[in-house]
Amino acid sequence: MKTPFLRRTLTAAAATGSAAALLLAAAGGAAAHVGVTPDKTSANSYALLTFGIPHGCDGSGTTKVAITLPPELNDAQPTVNPNWTVEKVTEQLPEPKKLADGTSITKRTSQIVYTAKAPLEHQLRDALVLSVKLPDAPGSTLYFPTLQTCETGQTDWSDIARDGQDPHSLAAPAPSLTVTEEVSSGGHGAASPAAPHAGEKVAAIADGGADARSWAGLGAGVAGLALGGAAFIRSVARRSGTGSSNTTGG
Repeated sequence: MKTPFLRRTLTAAAATGSAAALLLAAAGGAAAHVGVTPDKTSANSYALLTFGIPHGCDGSGTTKVAITLPPELNDAQPTVNPNWTVEKVTEQLPEPKKLADGTSITKRTSQIVYTAKAPLEHQLRDALVLSVKLPDAPGSTLYFPTLQTCETGQTDWSDIARDGQDPHSLAAPAPSLTVTEEVSSGGHGAASPAAPHAGEKVAAIADGGADARSWAGLGAGVAGLALGGAAFIRSVARRSGTGSSNTTGG
């Protein structure tokens, strides 16, 4: 018969196992689709947007990723990734667009296209980083429809939830971010997407593998949690067995 202490210990261990399972499930869900992770979201800020490519198309390796910029953005600077070539696609505007500084533009960058030098295997992931200036539109959501082309087939990550629709119900949601209130820069001049600060370049390159490292860290943490729980149960079981023998012998 289990002692009250042993029962409490086994209950705690079961909870630990459930927590580990939930962490793994969350990791799998988050990695299931192409998404974007910004390093900042404040209006009028210069942000680095990391697009995670977690898998191929039904087992087929990824050969091309075309990221469409929302109309609120005029340009983006793609970060060099040694596994891909990259090009900027421009479009002619139906009419000149006036900018905040008083100048006007007649063309904008509409799409960034990364082409793999060798197909990205289905079971591997990579990260593609863009530098952009976010618009002065706090509260607005920016969508980045992304077409993932593979050796066989393709996935068009462009679904956008309708009013009242649960975004998690979408089969292929478009990567998106929500612009937040502007944060004072403290007088430091902002860099143009066409000519970012040197420090921003370094941050962009370093950020390229951040998602992959974060998933690896999560996996290690879950494994450690499970091993620690198992060791704890064995220790308690030995203590419980010893305590029962002493009680009987008394």
